[in-house]
Amino acid sequence: MTKDIKTDVLIIGSGPAGYTAAIYAARANLKPHIVSGLEPGGQLTITTDVENYPGYENVIQGPWLMQQMKEQAIKVGTEFHNDIVADVNFDKKPFFASTDGGLIFQAKTIIITTGAQARWLNIESENKYKGFGISACATCDGFFFKDQEIAVIGGGNSAVEEALFLTKFASKVTLIHRRDQLRAEKILQERLFNNPKIQVLWNKKVLSFEGNENPLALNKIKLEDTINKSHTELKISGAFIAIGHDPATSLFKNKIKMDKDNYIITKPDSTETSIKGVFAAGDVKDKIFRQAVTAAGMGCMAALEAEKYIAELDN
Repeated sequence: MTKDIKTDVLIIGSGPAGYTAAIYAARANLKPHIVSGLEPGGQLTITTDVENYPGYENVIQGPWLMQQMKEQAIKVGTEFHNDIVADVNFDKKPFFASTDGGLIFQAKTIIITTGAQARWLNIESENKYKGFGISACATCDGFFFKDQEIAVIGGGNSAVEEALFLTKFASKVTLIHRRDQLRAEKILQERLFNNPKIQVLWNKKVLSFEGNENPLALNKIKLEDTINKSHTELKISGAFIAIGHDPATSLFKNKIKMDKDNYIITKPDSTETSIKGVFAAGDVKDKIFRQAVTAAGMGCMAALEAEKYIAELDN
């Protein structure tokens, strides 16, 4: 059964950007609606310890932080829908969006906060140790591996940058790459090869991750040589998967301007997209920082810009 909803602000996606946009829009009396998407709360819902979000003296849990943001957004007046947007139409105003659950929105403005997902190796043992030694964010989790030996898997700019960053904490960083040369920029490669804390294992692919059961903790990686198929083991305390991210923008393909990597393009110092009245915040447009606090800041910006747009629209 379909249900028509008219709103000033529709937020597609959740996470720090979506929830913050909802809080600011609700406080501006715009009565926002938020459709949570496939992963309500975003990537922080699979992040255990969070130590770098301002305002908390002690380590907090990612799922708890997202639940708090959600409850705050609802408390100040956000309508929350645990649903998935299936289609959008930006060609006419008000904008239209429909969900799998049968909701049809007419919205004066839309804020896109669908986020991005880290690419994973997609092997069974990887899921087991996510958050227990395996991470896809060196900036988020590197601090937890002080004076320990860790590995980075990948061969592009992201992998090299993460390996270099992790030398600030780890005693040794091993970069594992399935080929015999890196795809990263030459200047990054030079820094990598000149860093005494980093070693590179060439022509190796990960077969499995192994570790302790109680408590659950990663302690080694099983590797296969891509040339001679021989097997080896690498003892480590942590592993960072750095093979790239994919923004969740397939819904908006050919409907809004994106870059070659399918991140939504916004105007300088703004969250406004190529379509006036449509805004984008968080990892869906940010391929550089990808932090909860920067996503939240952009969510605030998007809501303030939406408020200004509506005020001009109504005058």
